[in-house]
Amino acid sequence: MEPDSFRESSPREGSSLPGECPSSALGQAFSQILHHLTGQEPRRSEARNAALQDLDALLEATECDKLFEGSGTSLGGMPQMLGKVAKALEKYAAPTKEQEGREDCFSTVAERAVAVGLLFIKLLRKVESAENSLVCLSRKTVLRHLAGPIYIFAVTHSLEQPWTRPPSQDVAGEVLALLLQVTECGSVAGFLHGENEDEKGRFAVVLGLLKPDLNKESWKTNPATKHVFSWTLQQVTGPWLNQHLERILPPSLLISDDYQTENKVLGVHCLHHIVLNVPAADLLQYNRAQVLYHALFNHLYTPEHRLVQAVLLCLLDLFPVLEKALHWKGDAARPTAHCDEVLQLILTHMEPEHRILLRRTYARNLPAFVRRLGILTVRHMKRLERVILGYLEVYDGPEEEARLKILETLKLLMQYTWPRVSCRLAVLLKALLKLVCDVARDRSLTPEPVKSALLESATDCLILLDHCSQGQVKGLLAKSLQSCEDSTVASCIRKVQQASGGAPHSGT
Repeated sequence: MEPDSFRESSPREGSSLPGECPSSALGQAFSQILHHLTGQEPRRSEARNAALQDLDALLEATECDKLFEGSGTSLGGMPQMLGKVAKALEKYAAPTKEQEGREDCFSTVAERAVAVGLLFIKLLRKVESAENSLVCLSRKTVLRHLAGPIYIFAVTHSLEQPWTRPPSQDVAGEVLALLLQVTECGSVAGFLHGENEDEKGRFAVVLGLLKPDLNKESWKTNPATKHVFSWTLQQVTGPWLNQHLERILPPSLLISDDYQTENKVLGVHCLHHIVLNVPAADLLQYNRAQVLYHALFNHLYTPEHRLVQAVLLCLLDLFPVLEKALHWKGDAARPTAHCDEVLQLILTHMEPEHRILLRRTYARNLPAFVRRLGILTVRHMKRLERVILGYLEVYDGPEEEARLKILETLKLLMQYTWPRVSCRLAVLLKALLKLVCDVARDRSLTPEPVKSALLESATDCLILLDHCSQGQVKGLLAKSLQSCEDSTVASCIRKVQQASGGAPHSGT
């Protein structure tokens, strides 16, 4: 049975479009639908809408056995045809670059997604109903052709994006759930890398479908492609990722190298996932780790707090990989590493920085760099001292994130480099006492728990400073306690006086 419109406009019996296998009436009907979905007719929109209606009627009228057996065609004919129709439907529902920023166009995309999603649901139901029939082998072949395009459609429209709306997200979510059910996969990760060791998975298939839209010339044509790639990449972890490294690394670098901050951040997140899930040996091969490092390092010159945060987190996980390639002989000075280079640049940016979000981002990551370098942080002692003193003086808003992280950095610095601390006793003691007095007198909107955290951290630093200076802090504060009128400040000084003496933990 065929829809009426195709009885009128379908090619004459026995013919088919070039390159198509099916020659039956059913195959011709699908060929005609494919022609309208991908053609360049003057009245293209009307033809595509009619093709969707005809496809809906065709799926409704055709029994699953006949659909998958190809009604007398070769075994590979109908599965390939259904795969091509699925690809055309996915492209039809996808947003385009020309539609970006236009609310009315994105509403149209969402409407198309609902229509296409309902067709995919109907098609997957047909596949599901064929599970116990005689065409089970053909069913698996059909799934092999359908799974990739349907997955890309589902991810494109289920994520919260400018081109999605609640109805289209609901339909896309239903499509994805049904796809996992039909393919007998318990999760998206299992669908991509396989539910067991013997199963191949479909990650390579999805990457193959995305590849034409992920090169330098075409990756911005479809604004959804980068998000589908990124989200899909995040689902595949551990031992399944390294075999696809040659296919996932270039697109990730391409996206991160864009001029738009949003794309830079997205690309860096992809690179970070690769660093976390690919063995160090594979990253070091062909100098890939160095390529990653230089791509990330250059992003630190962009004064955008979201990008800097993503880059620093990625670099901190990349440093152990890079250091595996370094060879140090104990009788010579330890060479400077990539971590030293990054910390030097961070400190250079921190000193004059006045933008509050960037100050918080730098301060948030500074303790991790001190921990990473350990005693070798002494190479950056003078610069760190200037940054710490400067940041402790500046109010950071109600959350005081920057000053809390700077106090944490100071604590770590004194633990790792304690022999060099006593000569800086005067400036550090003055800065810490000033901070304690400022917080005690603060009548702003700073919450009490934040003030308490600041005072506690400052007191810990004073106690550690006293240990590093062999008790000099207690002696200097003895007279201050007698003359202090502020109960909060007096309480902090009293805690320092009551703290037991001892050498600081060096962490070396």
